[in-house]
Amino acid sequence: MSSLLHHSYCSSSPLTSRSSLKLNFFIPSSRIPASQNAVRCNLVEPLKYENGKPFAPYLSSSTTTDQATTTAPSISNAHDTRLRIFSGTANPALSQEIACYMGLELGRIKIKRFADGEIYVQLQESVRGCDVYLVQPTCPPANENLMELLIMIDACRRASAKNITAVIPYFGYARADRKTQGRESIAAKLVANLITEAGANRVLACDLHSGQSMGYFDIPVDHVYGQPVILDYLASKYICSDDLVVVSPDVGGVARARAFAKKLSDAPLAIVDKRRHGHNVAEVMNLIGDVKGKVAVMVDDMIDTAGTIAKGAALLHQEGAREVYACSTHAVFSPPAIERLSSGLFQEVIITNTIPVSEQNYFPQLTILSVANLLGETIWRVHDDCSGGFEPYSSLGID
Repeated sequence: MSSLLHHSYCSSSPLTSRSSLKLNFFIPSSRIPASQNAVRCNLVEPLKYENGKPFAPYLSSSTTTDQATTTAPSISNAHDTRLRIFSGTANPALSQEIACYMGLELGRIKIKRFADGEIYVQLQESVRGCDVYLVQPTCPPANENLMELLIMIDACRRASAKNITAVIPYFGYARADRKTQGRESIAAKLVANLITEAGANRVLACDLHSGQSMGYFDIPVDHVYGQPVILDYLASKYICSDDLVVVSPDVGGVARARAFAKKLSDAPLAIVDKRRHGHNVAEVMNLIGDVKGKVAVMVDDMIDTAGTIAKGAALLHQEGAREVYACSTHAVFSPPAIERLSSGLFQEVIITNTIPVSEQNYFPQLTILSVANLLGETIWRVHDDCSGGFEPYSSLGID
């Protein structure tokens, strides 16, 4: 092929393991099924997950351990006793991966539900004077996981933690960020107030639905993007850049799709114009741009019921697209998303593990990439009071 996709983030990425666990390279991808041309990370202890299949980052066969370790920065001691990471019950697998990357053990915490549904949280170790990071996405069931996060924050505050950072890979209620009709609530602002008033000093979020959500918090917000993880994976597909077109599934996602296209050899952009007649109900109207004979990559921040992206993919096929890929950071996968995504419209559905995907929701076209190294590196840099905004850390998206 005359021109191959490439992404400089992969070759210069500093996101290598700081620990003796030897997670030696960033490209934290976990494919289902695993790639035949992959080399598994050499873990001293295997990861243990409570839900779903265990998976780990993999190395491309062209990458050696020596090449990876030479780029590893020495920023902080991996055994820093003033840093604590605790996991809620929403995504313990991701929390374990983050701790594994950082060379730390997850903090001991007791979380249980009473018979009436109330949540009980008790820290099983001292956090006095420590920087505490609580990993808890507010994914479905959103209200349960949000309340659990608030109680975890309160427990840390009452245990005299020095700083409390809420690590929220997926921020629920982010779509309720404005009033589209009269007498509506702005739930994103309400949730931001709850997290702040509970005692959090900082929030670390991944791919918020809209940038203005950061302004709803009265505390610092570090906003990182899952784009580098997906871009690195797409670069490994060796798709000719002349055949590629990036598609935004709606007008609101044009800025996201344009930034994505710029990273993919400045690929052309197409836009699906739709009219939404109700919540979770979308109707595709027409396509802006040319996709005939091309490989279309649809980019969105989340897939909920998959109505928007499935109708968009059907339109792309009607307009002559050769293949359609779906890329999204957050896999909410509310019914009937799985039926729509596995119907044959997509060559591949690429997501990340910000939200856990249960085993019964796996399907052949699904690829799951891990953001653990991205979040782990960001935690280190926040803990060390370092910036992620300078080269080569600019793709972390923090400053």
